[in-house]
Amino acid sequence: MKRHLISAADLSRDDAVLILDTAEELARLADRPIKKLPTLRGRTVVNLFFEDSTRTRISFEAAAKRLSADVINFSAKGSSVSKGESLKDTALTLEAMGADAVVIRHHASGAPHRLATSGWIKGAVVNAGDGTHEHPTQALLDAFTMRRRLASGASGVGQDLSGRRITIVGDVLHSRVARSNVHLLSTLGAEVTLVAPPTLVPFGVESWPCEVSYDLDAVVGKTDAVMMLRVQRERMNAAFFPTEREYARRYGLDGDRMARMPEHAIVMHPGPMNRGMEITADVADSDRCTAVEQVANGVSIRMAVLYLLLGGNESAVAAARTEESK
Repeated sequence: MKRHLISAADLSRDDAVLILDTAEELARLADRPIKKLPTLRGRTVVNLFFEDSTRTRISFEAAAKRLSADVINFSAKGSSVSKGESLKDTALTLEAMGADAVVIRHHASGAPHRLATSGWIKGAVVNAGDGTHEHPTQALLDAFTMRRRLASGASGVGQDLSGRRITIVGDVLHSRVARSNVHLLSTLGAEVTLVAPPTLVPFGVESWPCEVSYDLDAVVGKTDAVMMLRVQRERMNAAFFPTEREYARRYGLDGDRMARMPEHAIVMHPGPMNRGMEITADVADSDRCTAVEQVANGVSIRMAVLYLLLGGNESAVAAARTEESK
């Protein structure tokens, strides 16, 4: 593992498989009465969130605590940031407090990279979402969920996603989840297709390692996983499609479209959902939808990332067995 996790594009196939395999080992903790390892005892993890978040912040907090780290939650609202404090001064404050890792979510694309390369802090930096750029741990938990559901073995340990066909549908333009997933899934050998209205396809997408389609019905019947993206109204400053009803008709996933998917195919959503727009309630609540499973898997993935970045030289399985023997 590298020192930081800023972009899914920074991960090689071996890096990604290592994280997925480590998460698989750590996921076994969920079945134990005491769901904690002493691995990061004495380490301090700071959740530095400049944007509102529920799933990601709580997931990182749970992951750090299950590894016995001390956790400091920092929210921009109610802090000195609201008084005009810069990212640099905030980082220097965290460094003075002895942060070993900083998990940062920021509204500006590139903020985690700036934090990691500035020399302001010595600890590891984990990108928990920056603007419309990337969200690498979301892509990792998505890949983890796909591998568990689609792998030929019981859990897929050691495997990648070679030959799998993944379709990502919706507001790709504003989606950091889509960018990270395209990079990571292609690294893991999957064939990725983006489906969106032309107005929601990013400029320069032809350089991405994926195909682009504007017709969901043309690809839904030959996919192993369909990932529906939330329409991010809060980032839209123009009319990107005629009406919500028209968008749902062309690019929403309903029961009829799901019925045309292969029998083994799954439906994914990074959350939060706009039910009735990109996904209907019957699809969201079906057994084929992995949205809740993705949240659970997110804790295991973020445990693996923190474990590997903060000195997990010992196998996670060996660490778990050592703890169990006590």
